[in-house]
Amino acid sequence: MTAAQPNPAPAQPARAHPVPAPATARPATAARRLLVPLGTLAAVASAFAYVGLVDPNEPGHYPVCPLLRFTGVYCPGCGGLRSAHDFVTGHFAAAVHSNALAVAGYLVFAAVWVLWAVRSARGLPLRIALSDRQWWLVGAAVLIFSVVRNLPFGSVLAP
Repeated sequence: MTAAQPNPAPAQPARAHPVPAPATARPATAARRLLVPLGTLAAVASAFAYVGLVDPNEPGHYPVCPLLRFTGVYCPGCGGLRSAHDFVTGHFAAAVHSNALAVAGYLVFAAVWVLWAVRSARGLPLRIALSDRQWWLVGAAVLIFSVVRNLPFGSVLAP
């Protein structure tokens, strides 16, 4: 009888390239931290500039809202392009008349963007966390806006 030999440890595969040591990260400058907020602003400004130049009141420039076309009911976004066009061209009362909810959205975007840019420049993250109740309130406000603008007494909200 032969004595059992101990199992040798499995051989480690040789690495083709050694793993480099982690480099120390350079701190991001304020200008570098502002790239994403500024890029977002450029994209939104480009879209608004396009809508400002191509009038949605002229037929054939933009598609018709399918909900309005097939049911005759205004959705929450109906009049949004006309609102953006009026907003860009400085007709603020007409923008509110076309879609008051969209104008509120423009103002909320502007406020959140400024907060985002300031926090990014300082190297801080932007964290906006709405509670479930707040999301339900936003949804309820959009639903109420949608229903009221389709009723006879809410025609002032219709585009």
